[in-house]
Amino acid sequence: MVFLDRRDGGRQLAARLVHLADDPDVVVVGLPRGGVPVAAQVAAALRAPLDVIVVRKLGVPFQPELAMGAIGEDDVRVINDEVVRMAHVTADEIATVERRERDELDRRASRFRRGRPRIPLAGKAVVIVDDGVATGSTARAACLVARAEGAARVVLATPVAPYDWTIRLADAADEFVAVHTPVDFHAVGQFFRDFTQTDDEQVVELLRDAGRRTVSQGHVERT
Repeated sequence: MVFLDRRDGGRQLAARLVHLADDPDVVVVGLPRGGVPVAAQVAAALRAPLDVIVVRKLGVPFQPELAMGAIGEDDVRVINDEVVRMAHVTADEIATVERRERDELDRRASRFRRGRPRIPLAGKAVVIVDDGVATGSTARAACLVARAEGAARVVLATPVAPYDWTIRLADAADEFVAVHTPVDFHAVGQFFRDFTQTDDEQVVELLRDAGRRTVSQGHVERT
């Protein structure tokens, strides 16, 4: 299966999430940047508000691909004490990594939000959407941050993921939804005919359009 582009992937994904349609407690969040065009289609179909969830993985200093935690906006911080202990990471090393990643997170959040207030996730059913899941490290970080922000339920949704993704991420979310879970998985882009990079302005525009939609649907109190 190959999707035409991210919008097509979002439309097909939305069809798998119809059980959440019009639920007043649902908030859809996209992972910038490529996950946002997908999430915009899902949010429109579910008549739910759309936001981004800006997260940064905290990698072990000598093995950055290994996550020892994650950070999110509003100083949300999640540390995996087991990884820290096994990797013998010191408090000073954690602080150095966190400071660097916090600076980058703040820069990205400022670019995407342009002064827009965040949609609170406390008590909500949060649908976290990306354009694909490969290693799952970013998706896991987003789930951890959503829970730290008080999400009542976390749904991880994507057009494409490896066949064993639910095993790898079993403890990250309450529900997993994917359109395509191939055995022969090498990269997310191989499943999209058009996988052109999404830029910052496209993210901002999608969020702005979604904000107008939720206002017109009478969901002002949810945004």
